[in-house]
Amino acid sequence: MWAALDILLQANFWAAAIRIATPLIFGVLGALVCERAGVLNLGIEGIFVAGAMSGWLAVYLGASLWGGVAVAAATGAAFGLLLGLLTVPLGLSQHVTGLGVTMLATAATYFGYRVAFSTVSTPPRIEPFPPLHVPVLGDLPFIGTVLGQQSALTVFAFLCVGAVAVVLARTPLGLALRAVGDNPEAVEAQGLSVVALRVGAVTAGSALMALGGAFLTLSAFNAFYFGMINGRGWVCIALTVFASWRPGKALLGALLFGALDAYQLRIQTIAGGVVPSQVFLMLPYLFSIAALVLLARRADYPRALMKPYFKGQR
Repeated sequence: MWAALDILLQANFWAAAIRIATPLIFGVLGALVCERAGVLNLGIEGIFVAGAMSGWLAVYLGASLWGGVAVAAATGAAFGLLLGLLTVPLGLSQHVTGLGVTMLATAATYFGYRVAFSTVSTPPRIEPFPPLHVPVLGDLPFIGTVLGQQSALTVFAFLCVGAVAVVLARTPLGLALRAVGDNPEAVEAQGLSVVALRVGAVTAGSALMALGGAFLTLSAFNAFYFGMINGRGWVCIALTVFASWRPGKALLGALLFGALDAYQLRIQTIAGGVVPSQVFLMLPYLFSIAALVLLARRADYPRALMKPYFKGQR
């Protein structure tokens, strides 16, 4: 019992929790931006895969690490633009189109990998983002250990949370995005383009999603391999509901999931001989399901979420 509680007091545990949460932070922020504008982006899982592969491949071919991040973001934006054009001006089903984008992005990524490395048995390695040393804070006993295991991409993820929160709450663009997800008719009455706002939001949100995949290959690991995304995109969809479409709560949800995932890895060493390891592996995903069940009915959804809108239509 005490050993299980002692895990929560270890700096390495919280360092791992933040590291595991980082790709989820990018993903849930991207989903939040899309859904705030009224579009459900179920292409997130495939966009994660495409971002992971394209960012890693760019660095392997000679780009800088930040260049790889930019390539991953551009790749995600391209798939987001495709999804936005199909679902917003054409009004196609957001569910079907999103799943189609996931399958397209995943299949295209795996095909591209097989073509580029047809004779390679193990994935080539790159030099990932190194751990950061934060002046003053990095020298503190507990906090220093936690921060000393994070990379620049984790810091960037936290900065993105603040940036998205400020844009949505404090800028005219954020007001327009929130309005187009709640009342597109009012946005059109103000002379703004509902199509441009929604497509732009899906494109930007998809770029953020792709950064979640890029984190895995450019920071957490140093190579790309099949199955590395492992459902993280779908978890982000659940965390968006948990967050009630608010960036601050999105950060909290990602950190909670990361903490549960890090905890189950460590608790297996204590109780793994008594309880099957699969029980512990389920814990983070049970949290996601519980969040949906408990909060979905009370969640303040964007009122125009998943509702197509055509100019002049009332």
